[in-house]
Amino acid sequence: MGILNNRVVIITGAGGGLGAAHAKVFAAEGACVVVNDINEAAASAVVDEITQAGGKAVVNTSDITNYDDSANAVKQAIDAFGDLHAVLNNAGINRDRMFASMSEADWDAIMSVHLKGHFCITSHAVHYWRGLSKEGREVDARIINTTSGAGLQGSVGQSNYAAAKAGIAALTLNQAVELARYGVTANAIAPAARTGMTTAVEEMATRMAKPEDGSFDYWAPENVSSLLAWLAAEDSKAITGRIFEAEGGRISIADGWRTTEGVDKGARWEPAEVGSAIDQLLAKEVPAQKVYGS
Repeated sequence: MGILNNRVVIITGAGGGLGAAHAKVFAAEGACVVVNDINEAAASAVVDEITQAGGKAVVNTSDITNYDDSANAVKQAIDAFGDLHAVLNNAGINRDRMFASMSEADWDAIMSVHLKGHFCITSHAVHYWRGLSKEGREVDARIINTTSGAGLQGSVGQSNYAAAKAGIAALTLNQAVELARYGVTANAIAPAARTGMTTAVEEMATRMAKPEDGSFDYWAPENVSSLLAWLAAEDSKAITGRIFEAEGGRISIADGWRTTEGVDKGARWEPAEVGSAIDQLLAKEVPAQKVYGS
């Protein structure tokens, strides 16, 4: 049927936008999909579309920000389909503000849904996979996280979102190293596609609109879903600890922070001397990409 035959996958925030696209593409490739969304009606609509097309999917309304409730998503996957092979953390919200105008509530909401939301269900899944591994059973599992260009290079007016997404990128690197012993890989995606979040601004909605002439729909969310489907498949077993970017027909790897050669005096720098060392470092650096909106 496809590259995900009988692979059991939980996709969070799958009632709409990118998550719904992921769920449909995964199901079309043979996956058994747990469609997680707090909006039960939206999740049900996605499940109905999948099942009517001959796919396998169930609705799950676990709150990804609630650790105990998140366990129910993992339990449902195992009860409904007999196993769990991948968690795709997709759910997200926006609370855009300039930093000087940001409230504590704006900050906490983003950290809860994005950063804690990436922890809860995944933690329960990892406990399941670790248990199987300790029983001597072969595990071939996937964690797929959703970061953002905002988290990789910053975004004006989104310091809360950028910080959370940067945390997700770092979390992915840690998961990849720590969980390899249990047969679990961890990768992240920074997607660019047409969704409710990206088209909330009229300018973006116009730029990302579906072409009327039937040409390639560059901003279609399904373009991103193809990469994620492959990352959830058995063929991606050797790939872990990577941050991918995807938009349109383009796939790339985001190159992370790297330590440069540096300037070493061999002794303590006097405060007044540090400026000359910085000048030498800046003369040789490869500048970072600009912050979005700057």
